[in-house]
Amino acid sequence: MTKFLVVIILAVSLSFPNSVFSQTASDTNLPVRGFCIGAPSSAEIETFIRFIAEELAPRKVNTLILRIDYDYQYESHPELRDSIALSKAEVKKLVEVCRVNQIRLIPQINLLGHQSWATKMNNLLKVYPDFDETPQVKMPEKYVWPNADGLYCKSYCPLHPDIHRIVFDLVDEICDVFETDAFHAGMDEVFYIGEDKCTRCSGRDKAELFAGEVNLIQNHLTLKNRQLWIWGDRLIDGKTTGMGMWEASMNDTYRAIDLINKDVVICDWHYDRPDQTAVYFATKGFNVVTCPWENPEVAVRQAQDMFRYRASVTPEMKARFQGMVQTIWVGADQFLDEFYNRKPNAKDGVNTQTNCFKALFSEIEAQTKKLK
Repeated sequence: MTKFLVVIILAVSLSFPNSVFSQTASDTNLPVRGFCIGAPSSAEIETFIRFIAEELAPRKVNTLILRIDYDYQYESHPELRDSIALSKAEVKKLVEVCRVNQIRLIPQINLLGHQSWATKMNNLLKVYPDFDETPQVKMPEKYVWPNADGLYCKSYCPLHPDIHRIVFDLVDEICDVFETDAFHAGMDEVFYIGEDKCTRCSGRDKAELFAGEVNLIQNHLTLKNRQLWIWGDRLIDGKTTGMGMWEASMNDTYRAIDLINKDVVICDWHYDRPDQTAVYFATKGFNVVTCPWENPEVAVRQAQDMFRYRASVTPEMKARFQGMVQTIWVGADQFLDEFYNRKPNAKDGVNTQTNCFKALFSEIEAQTKKLK
């Protein structure tokens, strides 16, 4: 990188403060009241718009992370479109309803990891197989875990000389069409990184590889005054904490926490226990949001913890505890089926995504009232 480019990046970074949430409705008690979900299909766009206006907005949700991946009709790389993908006109409808309701809309494309799922290779590695970090690992006809290859999801090779030309085209295009000042890169559950059989990555420090990819994406976004959000699991030491390989890292990427740009927003997810790693991220200098999934009891505890953090720390630390993001790990269509009771969730008990969503925002409202 030339000295001239470094100066440009630094200058832009200094003009883009760590706590900019410019498109959201103001809430000093809890700056981020978020919701994360997979993109709706074209058939459900109008229902999803109604959900935003009638369910998210009244609960004062001010941040919507929409997992797009290849569910958009990309013009820069049409070869990467899914067969059923949202049009620009459909995306603009989502942009408008979020603008009207003062909701910050953040698109997500999974970068680095999650380039496959079960027996299916996702579009990037399907179209550009040379980007595969582990080309020797073949997709199985029937997926089981654990398996001899250690295959959970494929990763792209962060050192491939052509990968970022493609990836950054997609990132720029999706951010432009969503008219957003932020982008979510995923980057969770990365098991394949710095593999011994990769001709470029072999022998490299996995933490440095992970941090290098985060910083490269962050620097690219910063040039257009955009902010990077990622999931936080790869930055937690799975062995020391006892959190293991899913909610934390067992392959040494956790040391990247001391190597990545502090402007990155960390989405700290824990679904079965209200683990308080948000404190760890904030102490390291990051803005952090806590992310529940389908357990209402855990979500309520996590919301209480977030309000407690903000009430009991210094002003510098308080600013880093940004709030809560409810995660939904199905597409919008399936969630709307459950939410509107079109196809009730077959699971017994209270642990459903709908119940968790309602419990979380009821608790946020209750905590907010206590502060008035």
